[in-house]
Amino acid sequence: MTRHAPSPVEAEALAPVSRGLTELPPPSDYPLVRAAIEFISTEYRSQPSLDAVAEACGVTAQRLESACRRWAGLSPKAFLQAVTIDHARRLLGDGLPLLDTALEVGLSGPSRLHDLFVKHEAMSPGLHKARGEGLALTYGFADTPFGRALAIWTEQGLAGLAFSDEDRGGDAHALSDMLGRWPRAAAMRSDEGAARRLSRIFRPAEWGAAAPLRVVLIGTDFEVRVWERLLAIPFGGAHTYSGIAAEMGCPKASRAVGAAVGRNPISFVVPCHRVVGKSGALTGYHWGLARKRAMLGWEFAMRGPG
Repeated sequence: MTRHAPSPVEAEALAPVSRGLTELPPPSDYPLVRAAIEFISTEYRSQPSLDAVAEACGVTAQRLESACRRWAGLSPKAFLQAVTIDHARRLLGDGLPLLDTALEVGLSGPSRLHDLFVKHEAMSPGLHKARGEGLALTYGFADTPFGRALAIWTEQGLAGLAFSDEDRGGDAHALSDMLGRWPRAAAMRSDEGAARRLSRIFRPAEWGAAAPLRVVLIGTDFEVRVWERLLAIPFGGAHTYSGIAAEMGCPKASRAVGAAVGRNPISFVVPCHRVVGKSGALTGYHWGLARKRAMLGWEFAMRGPG
């Protein structure tokens, strides 16, 4: 695949990333960044200026610029280039298929961070069939770069990561949605434990083979097979539903793969946000398409040059 030199805007935007992002941005930045991404994704055809995006978000241009740079080391303009795939196709303009265009703007790279980060095991399908009977779960809520999140874990490792949005029912809805997958499991709350786990998940500097994050996959045989394929997508990479189905030996099962991806209980860690449509278009996401775009942009920034 032909590589393209970064534009002056991209080079300028990536400069702080090359120095490394060692501290998490304030959680309060995410709602503003999310609003900016939603506006950019809707209005990219008009090439909105920084002032226009800031006005739509109800803040000054300086406030928006600062929040975006704290959050991922990218300017709003760089987000426009990095996460709006249709716009990226026009920027490249050399006839590449849409999926290849998405990869060219930085959503694919040699990073093996994810390989060093996650070790997984699948629990017995019988446990899923029994709706979690006999399973002991602990859960809690904490802030992350992508908003307030719910973490669920067992003695073996992380079993769930979801997001809590006020416009979708808040903490109560997020908890009901997740625990409803294993309604017979026993559950107790520990926000302190959740904060420790979520902090580590979103600090790439703490990822490594010597102390991997352990996750447990609880689902049907087919769902677990799909989720294991998701874990094989490298940090900053992308794959298609049809491609996953073909790799699993069932090329006509794209819709079933899509349903399993949508049922993934461990957001970000089991990276369902890296799955795109056959055309390369970003498709639906259980926790919101704006958050999916934000995750891809965050990974673009964290990956850095190369």
